[in-house]
Formats: sequence, C-alpha cells, structure tokens
Amino acid sequence: MRVVIAEDDALLREGLSLLLKSEGFDVIAAVDNADDFLAVLDDADAAVLDVRMPPTFTNEGLQAAREARRRRPGFPVLVLSAYVEDRYAGELLSEGAAGLGYLLKERVGKVAEFTDTLRRVAGGATVMDPEVISQLMSRRGASDPISTLTPREREVLGLMAEGLDNLSIGARLVVTETAVSKHIGNIFQKLQLSTMDRGHRRVLAVLAYLRS
Repeated sequence: MRVVIAEDDALLREGLSLLLKSEGFDVIAAVDNADDFLAVLDDADAAVLDVRMPPTFTNEGLQAAREARRRRPGFPVLVLSAYVEDRYAGELLSEGAAGLGYLLKERVGKVAEFTDTLRRVAGGATVMDPEVISQLMSRRGASDPISTLTPREREVLGLMAEGLDNLSIGARLVVTETAVSKHIGNIFQKLQLSTMDRGHRRVLAVLAYLRS
C-alpha cells in the first residue's frame, strides 16, 4: 500500500515513516505542509495527516483531507490530532464517511492498533478514536437514553463507533459474537437507531446520535 504522510513535526514525521515502512507500507512521500501533500496525492493509496499544519497551525490538515477527497472521492485518509477536537471529527465526516479515520497521536505508539486502523481505513472503514466517543457520551444529560445503557452496552457502543465489527468487538471484550449482537440490538432499540445500518453506516448512526 502506497502511503503519503503530512506532518509538520520533523521527528514525528520521520518516526511515522520508519514505523510504516517497518510494517510493510510503501511510504512514497513524507511532507510538512498541505500543498506538498496534494501535489503527490495521485500517486498514493492512502494518507496520514496531522490536523494542524503550516502556515496557521489550525485546520490545514483537515482542509487538505477534504480537498483530497474532493479530487479523489473515497480516498482513504487517517487524520491525527494532538487532542480531542470532535468538531473537526464532525467536519471530516460531513461529506461522506467511507475510508475515514480520526485518531489521537498517542495511538501511534500502539503500533499494531495504529497500523490496523490505517489498513481498515484504506479498506473503506470508518474509525473514530475511542476518546472522542467517550467525551461525546459524557456530555449527554442524565435524562438522555444514553444513561439507560448498561456499562457493557456503553463499552460495545464505543467499540462500534471505532468501526469494529461484531467479531472484533467480541474478541476485544472476550464474549461471544452472539452476545455482541444481543447488546447491539439493545443499544439500537434504546437509542432508536435503525437496526438495518451496517458497516460504516452503523458508525455514522452512532456518531449522529452522540452529536445530536
């Protein structure tokens, strides 16, 4: 898989490049700004971008990700952020969700988790950082249906929003796939979400509810 990295911090940029190469990715470019990223876009299969890049260090990476997907609809992008900025996550998802990921930079240190996320995003999945989901859930009021979920159902909801399928959720929680399906059925019923949602649409349904 050919990957382009856009990260202004030289040490992190080099570290990401070495990490991905060691895991079998073909890093075709590692740049420090949005313009250089867009210049090599056509040669890449996926991208890893920092939200904040020169010149203003606000949302240049986010805008570059959106421009990349405007030029190449569905182009897989994994956006990294130093801390939770769920507004940016919402903006990123607003124009189509397949092949999108939003992670905190601290996840990079968990190499297997990080590379698995990149591969899933490249395969068309939607993956949100669990801390984003946790903060969104914590902002719901006491009278909100979220408060009716059991602790286990809240765990499952968070993993659903990370883009994991039922089998992977079961493996993470050490429960059967049947048990996961039952929990998800209860969650969708309590939150009044369509049980017909599958794949990244299921993630979108969860995120739409949490942001509402």
